[in-house]
Amino acid sequence: MKFMLDDLDRRILRLMQSDPMRSIPDLAEQTGLSGTRLSRRIEKLRELGVLRGVRAIIDWRALGYEVEVSLRVTLDKTQTRAFDDFIAAARDIAEVIEIQTFLGRVDVRLSVIARDMVHYQQIYRAQILALPHIADIEALMHVARIKADESLPL
Repeated sequence: MKFMLDDLDRRILRLMQSDPMRSIPDLAEQTGLSGTRLSRRIEKLRELGVLRGVRAIIDWRALGYEVEVSLRVTLDKTQTRAFDDFIAAARDIAEVIEIQTFLGRVDVRLSVIARDMVHYQQIYRAQILALPHIADIEALMHVARIKADESLPL
């Protein structure tokens, strides 16, 4: 179900996007609402699924992970459970930080992080190549992340 935001909802969401740790009193002051009315609006946005929560974004590079590799995987689609089996197994690899599925020649993209190239090779050989139903795999080394902004144009 699509929900239409009014100007006040958009303002609340913009403020929350710019600083998710902003306190309710501060947010209420900036929106001109009482704390109670603001809380009701935020709760309504949560109930409608517009606002799914607040999360911590951890800089994995600050924790010593210096390498990110994007793996484009084509699965053996003659196997009826190829997607389900592959995704379930890929989820169990701690260094796989993102899994995306596609329609087309490439079926799945995995983002894999590692401390260095030696660590990546260990992950690749011991865990990635052991994933089920791989027909083809292509590795792309990340050089730079140009844009990774999750803020929406509200």
